[in-house]
Amino acid sequence: MTTPWFFHPSHQLQVFAADQPFNQFQIRAATPADLTNVAEIITESFHSPNGIWGWAFPLLRLGIYEDLRHRLASSAPHHVCLVAVDTTATTDNLVGTVELGVRFGDSWTAVGKSFPYLSNLAVHPKYRRLGAASELLKACEKVALLWGFKDLYLHVLENNHQARQLYFKAGYQVHQVESYWNTFFLGRSRQIFLHKYLPHSETI
Repeated sequence: MTTPWFFHPSHQLQVFAADQPFNQFQIRAATPADLTNVAEIITESFHSPNGIWGWAFPLLRLGIYEDLRHRLASSAPHHVCLVAVDTTATTDNLVGTVELGVRFGDSWTAVGKSFPYLSNLAVHPKYRRLGAASELLKACEKVALLWGFKDLYLHVLENNHQARQLYFKAGYQVHQVESYWNTFFLGRSRQIFLHKYLPHSETI
């Protein structure tokens, strides 16, 4: 059985769905109709709707939605928002998301060098530890290779042990540990800049 490919109409980009033909999660490019669900998943993953700042949750969700809408409508040649869909559900049940774009080097890498950067990896709480995040990471690697890159970068907070474990298992390595003034004076966690070399594969 041939694993399906998905076409991204805005950027003429094909995205490979999954490594296994019977995988529970199908990866495709996000559409405008997905934005509400994508914004909800991202907001729930990075902000709590409870506690003292719970009142701000709807505002954060709206801000994330508008940012996503702007990026999705952009004509940037190297940007894609991917979503994971549960193929066992009776409806198009969106369970996770990730964005991939291209940034230009500063203190992280050589100045002026462009590199693919992964961000906003988020999975619905009910679907965590089931493989959706791993499939989204694999899809990003395939897209980066299609764009002609051999490396992939991302940030993770030092105290986010679950995310660090996911990335290390996927083959990412520490490129740089970043510390800023608020790390010391406000007690915030440091950011770790991770890198993965992407060897070319004939299966892409």
